[in-house]
Amino acid sequence: MAVIFSIIGGLFLLYAGAEMLIKGSSAIAFRLGISQLVVGLTVVAFSTSSPELVVSLQAALAGTGDLSLGNVIGSNICNIGLILGLSALIRPLRVNLQTIRFELPFMMGATILFLTFFLDLRLNSLEGALLFMGLIIFLMFNVVSLRREKYNSAVKDLKSPTVISNLRVGKSILHIGLGIGSLIMGAHFLIKGSVAAASWLGISEAFVGLTIVALGTSLPELATSVLASWKGQNDIAVGNIIGSNIFNLLGVLGLTSLIHPLQAFQIRVPDLLFMLGLSILVLPLMRTGFTLMRWEGALLVGVYVVYIVLILPK
Repeated sequence: MAVIFSIIGGLFLLYAGAEMLIKGSSAIAFRLGISQLVVGLTVVAFSTSSPELVVSLQAALAGTGDLSLGNVIGSNICNIGLILGLSALIRPLRVNLQTIRFELPFMMGATILFLTFFLDLRLNSLEGALLFMGLIIFLMFNVVSLRREKYNSAVKDLKSPTVISNLRVGKSILHIGLGIGSLIMGAHFLIKGSVAAASWLGISEAFVGLTIVALGTSLPELATSVLASWKGQNDIAVGNIIGSNIFNLLGVLGLTSLIHPLQAFQIRVPDLLFMLGLSILVLPLMRTGFTLMRWEGALLVGVYVVYIVLILPK
């Protein structure tokens, strides 16, 4: 019973912490007049990925590399298959041309770079530093894009408090501080409960990371993208997922392995192939009329369901 309470309590704190962090950070971005696409790809995406960062880092420091890496790999699969698919099922998603030309290929490149480094089932400090440099390049591109275009008029329609908030600066900073504190506590309880559950049920830490922990840390992405789709904020819905996956691979794994080298011998080839396959599949789907249709969303959800069925313990 204590294990269940630890997992549920950890998930709740992660979700609440990410929500406060999203509100605080996006409110500051709102006041700076940043566009939906840039907000989705950076501020919202990185905020919703904060549970992955805290969980993976704490798991690595605790010596559970399979849980750390499984969390990121499972989250990226969940983000594209389940969350992006559900968002398209709610409402067809118009895709920005910049997303097709740069962000999606960048996500695919980040995926391939990670897989190249992870061929030996390890990530060392040098590889972590190179991954993190990739994130810096991505951020620099978005800064350049921000300077080239005037975005002030593009954010006037962002009214949803879950996606964009217009909190005052003082309250925004308070939300960010409380959010970070909740994330750290939530990660501690989730890792403790997940490791105990894996031992109790006789299943691998990698499986727990790929499923329970990955889905739990992806709850902020789920809430943000689904609500953005419902509101018709396509750039937020799509940019959040793509930016989050980029941040997971380059930021979370880069920073984590830079601080503490990772090894995960329980991660299997099918897990890696599903992550790569979904990253590649989403590009042609989005190129058809620059819209992700409902049937394409259903296809993505179907692929995710097949993946979960395949990795269930026999």
